Amino acid sequence: MLRLEKRPSPSKAWTMATPLLAVVLTMIAGGLMFAALGKNPFEAIRIIFWDPLFHESFAAYSRPQLLVKAGPLILIAIGLSLGFRAGIWNIGAEGQYIMGAIAGASFGLAFYPSESPLIFPGMIIAGALGGWAWSMIPAILKTRFRTNEILVSLLLVYVAEKFLASAAVGFLRNPEGSGFPGSRNLSRIESMNNPELITGTGMHWGVLLAFIAVIAAYVLLNKHLLGYQIKLAGQAPRAARFAGVNPNRLIVLCMGVSGALAGLAGLFEVSGPAGQISIDFNVGYGFTAIIVAFLGRLHPIGILLAGLLMALTYIGGELAQLMLGIPAPAIQAFQGMLLFFLLAVDVLSSFRIRFKKEGVA
Repeated sequence: MLRLEKRPSPSKAWTMATPLLAVVLTMIAGGLMFAALGKNPFEAIRIIFWDPLFHESFAAYSRPQLLVKAGPLILIAIGLSLGFRAGIWNIGAEGQYIMGAIAGASFGLAFYPSESPLIFPGMIIAGALGGWAWSMIPAILKTRFRTNEILVSLLLVYVAEKFLASAAVGFLRNPEGSGFPGSRNLSRIESMNNPELITGTGMHWGVLLAFIAVIAAYVLLNKHLLGYQIKLAGQAPRAARFAGVNPNRLIVLCMGVSGALAGLAGLFEVSGPAGQISIDFNVGYGFTAIIVAFLGRLHPIGILLAGLLMALTYIGGELAQLMLGIPAPAIQAFQGMLLFFLLAVDVLSSFRIRFKKEGVA
């Protein structure tokens, strides 16, 4: 007789194989979905994963875009992973991303048309503070009133979206924009521009900071006492309290770091690739970064690779919409399948199949 038996500890082999298996299962399930829509599944998968990197007509444009798309995903996911490791569930990074962009853009535009070299550094600080301040709302409510940080941070996303719409049509609207919603284009203002550092690569200050964040998180988690406390709080909360870890301090710290990094991602996006505050400025990076964090197994190096993979699905998905006419919701569902299969395989990997003979206890 076959039976499922829970493993005493997670299998290292399964832990390593789970992300790869989730990607394969996503390709299979996504192919079936594309076939149901009347599209060639093999062509769709090829366009999503292969053409952005190697197609002779698209690769020259798509390769630099890989870093442009991956930068904010990696930056946000690194911040989220610290909290997730500690059992602190910040689901509202999208709102912190929006508020960081608004705060940074507001700082820069307040000095328009000044060309001072200090404006962009000030925008960076303002962006980080904007995301940090928004994350402090669920953090303080959690520590003072024991509210659920998942619900509070998630609901604050919708508040931030309303604030974004208000900024685009109100206090940040371009006075020379003929009444259309949206701020001035920051990417065209020298003192507020987040430029491409190496021509043709897509590397800007936000991408560079994302790589720095990966290194810093790796060092923190593996070489610093705080990293040990974060991992201990997530794996054994009771033991962490006996070890002197202050849970409220950890909540404020992890929420603050993740909020600040999300705010920075928003600032670098609004001053670079997006260029301006607009009603549809947010494109879901804060939510997609949750997938990136788990696909990367909450490990900094894994998050780096997962961010690049997810960026590839963004670019490939846009090509698939253009070339095959696949609707955008189908591409979004395809991306969501990654998290679904990752969690499903993760649950299954915590069990093992045992053969039990009849009549044997």
